[in-house]
Amino acid sequence: MLRRILAAIVLVPLAVVIIAFALANRQPVRVSFDPFSASEPAASVTLPLFALMIVLLIIGVIVGGAASWIRQGRWRGAARRFERDLAKLREKVRALEGAPADPTAPQREPPRRLRLRPPAR
Repeated sequence: MLRRILAAIVLVPLAVVIIAFALANRQPVRVSFDPFSASEPAASVTLPLFALMIVLLIIGVIVGGAASWIRQGRWRGAARRFERDLAKLREKVRALEGAPADPTAPQREPPRRLRLRPPAR
């Protein structure tokens, strides 16, 4: 419940600011992708300024997320290796304790010489 309230406290003012920005910046702008011809560009797009800003914001979030994901790749790989090592070690511990590898298999009694007596009080 607290999380929803905090999200509303953050998202409602953010939505108001975005809507106000969009209403104040409705004039069309031309975005040119041709650095050699300013008057007659080979590739250009005309769109409202707020749309350009929102598109650039979305692209920035995607590029930042991809860079973060790539940078953290080695940590994800290390976590996968540690999980595999942990599974192997748990299997070895089960084997050394005499427990069956398959939990549905019947328990076998340890040899007489390996049984431990309860501690003396």
